[in-house]
Amino acid sequence: MTTFALIHGSGDGGWAWHLVQRALRERGYEALAPDLPTDRDGATWDDCVDVFAAAAAGAEDLVVVGHSSGGFIVPLVAQRLDASLQVFLAAMVPRPGESGSEWFADVGWERAVAEQAAADGGLTGNPDPLIAFYHDVPAALASQALARERPTGGGLGEVAWPSPALPRIAARYIVTTRDRFIPPAVQRRVASERLGITEPDEIEAGHCAGLSRPEELADLLAGYVDRAGRG
Repeated sequence: MTTFALIHGSGDGGWAWHLVQRALRERGYEALAPDLPTDRDGATWDDCVDVFAAAAAGAEDLVVVGHSSGGFIVPLVAQRLDASLQVFLAAMVPRPGESGSEWFADVGWERAVAEQAAADGGLTGNPDPLIAFYHDVPAALASQALARERPTGGGLGEVAWPSPALPRIAARYIVTTRDRFIPPAVQRRVASERLGITEPDEIEAGHCAGLSRPEELADLLAGYVDRAGRG
């Protein structure tokens, strides 16, 4: 059986994936989404990978999925656990030696946000998380997400990504086409320049697609496995 290892982004916990977990299990797969130790000062890349190594012990076929800053963890988990597929959802794809904080300048994030904000009247990059992150998430669910927000510990965002290269493991990228945090134009450029994916998949969702479009997202993820003849 294929197991999906679901990696959350900064400020989130595994709960952010709970609807996708349920949808994947309904489709006959296993899905795990532990909390990363990113709320702890001094957490390391190895600490993050260790969490998934423990959670996925015994998994025979592993697909690693990362959302947002969780994209920095995806290749490390995939490499350590010999995953069959990496999936980046509205995600930050790293380069060797690049820190999370450097990523934004390196990919032209600030300019892209300004351009998209000029076109949408300031919705993109808005300081209100209900506008920038949860605009397409049901109100009650968005309130739960805000209540469950976890702190982001100091340090890891300034630490260089440690691997000398991305692993040679098949990869997919999912662009969230209504994203007001990482503009779709940035996502497409990152997919092309860093993964060689010129035709990424798309889902009509804001940044938090796991909460706003869990069924559609589960269909996409399950489809990757089905088309590969695994299950």
